[in-house]
Amino acid sequence: MLPIAVLPAAGLLLGIGGALSNANTVASYPFLQVTWLQQIFTVMSSAGSIVFDNLALIFAIGVAVGLARADKGTAALAAGIAYLVMNATINAMLINSGTLAGENLASAGQGMVLGIQSLQTGVLGGILVGLVTAWLHNRYNKIELPQFLGFFGGSRFIPIVSSFAAIFIGAILFLIWPTVQLGIAQLGSLVDRTGYLGTFFYGFALRMLGPLGLHHIFYLPFWQTGLGGTLEIGGKVYEGTQNIFFAQLGDPLTEKFYSGTSRFMSGRFITMMFGLLGAALAIYHTAKPQHKKVVGGLMLSAALTSFLTGITEPLEFSFLFIAPVLYVIHAIFDGLAFMLTHIFEITIGQTFSGGLIDFILYGILQGNAKTNWILVPIIGIVWFFLYYFTFRFLIVKLKLKTPGREEKIQSEPDVTSKNTNDSPKTGAARSIAIVNGLGGVDNIKDLDCCATRLRVSVMDIDKVEKDALVATGAKAVLLVGSGVQVIYGPQVTVIKNEIEEYMETE
Repeated sequence: MLPIAVLPAAGLLLGIGGALSNANTVASYPFLQVTWLQQIFTVMSSAGSIVFDNLALIFAIGVAVGLARADKGTAALAAGIAYLVMNATINAMLINSGTLAGENLASAGQGMVLGIQSLQTGVLGGILVGLVTAWLHNRYNKIELPQFLGFFGGSRFIPIVSSFAAIFIGAILFLIWPTVQLGIAQLGSLVDRTGYLGTFFYGFALRMLGPLGLHHIFYLPFWQTGLGGTLEIGGKVYEGTQNIFFAQLGDPLTEKFYSGTSRFMSGRFITMMFGLLGAALAIYHTAKPQHKKVVGGLMLSAALTSFLTGITEPLEFSFLFIAPVLYVIHAIFDGLAFMLTHIFEITIGQTFSGGLIDFILYGILQGNAKTNWILVPIIGIVWFFLYYFTFRFLIVKLKLKTPGREEKIQSEPDVTSKNTNDSPKTGAARSIAIVNGLGGVDNIKDLDCCATRLRVSVMDIDKVEKDALVATGAKAVLLVGSGVQVIYGPQVTVIKNEIEEYMETE
């Protein structure tokens, strides 16, 4: 999630800069035809595009940082060096084998990576380097070498051993990646041949994997690799739906965004901006009268979060575990939403979510001719009532204990003080409660977080107290093997930092 967190800011720069410096847009709006203003927009577009052009390196570093248990800075440096070494190794082997393409690199499955002509391993190559570096770091960052080599022990050993490992990774990829590229291309064509039905199953599977936290693994190959399509833009070949979309965003010759956008991205806007709002209203209306005030506050905040940012966990986890049938219906409706955007060729891209911000930047500002954005609110209104009446009927008919329908209800603990900097005591108390709920400091093996949930590996899962964690304000607690996922919502990063500070003092 660390590299993914970079994308919204880069997307904002690229979206605003690319949209407002586009030749067609400038010609249509005279007030934009100001030299200094266009220079600013051009800088914004370039600043955003550089991030998307180097996602593989960012993922290599991000994965290593995310999985390293300590001394994360060393892991980041080692991963960056290893990624360069891997591509340099592939380049050398292409030269030695006489297969280095002189022109038309894309047809040979090659491209330029940070000035190095290499195979197009894309984000998967970066993730692989990050995984290997993290494993080596966690295993050898405290290694003690003989005295005459003592200077290279400990953390200094990691960039060295990672670089050697990267040589082997590069050699292996040189041998197998052409076959992998062929397989991805064939799988991508298989997805294309499934048509609208395949798009439905994509959306359905994406939603069903959400509670397990595996949805990122599922959609990223479609967004970042050839599985999501390949297209040449401005003489350069781009792989992956998201990469293609953002390349087209800055291309003045683009008249209609890539069709893969309608299959693997646009459906989210219908669900996140409209459908789930109907679900929230149904839950509120079916709550008992004495509980409506509390439930109304909860549903309003969760619905606004979904509508504005596309982060849906706070709302979804309010009914997932107590009414799982509603979640299955939700997943089916989400799959249908993706299918409809495919049918009506709605091509609105996104950074990582389907909220109002992305809808304005990559839909409205790009023009209806490119995106068909006007159809989203039209379908969305239908989706709002589809969710509302379906959820309301099932809640009443099946007597589901959604929020406000249980016998007793308590207001949710305030785990996000108005200003955490002004309330260190509250933060410390919360950290102590969470650590105790996880079985104590000695029971915590790894601690990290994604966009909405705390992710913890523990030594003994039996020491984890779910009720104690819920009492700290968690929306839900998942126990999977030796892993614990505690869902708090978007403020989880602050909670994670507080816990780390507390653990360092123990």
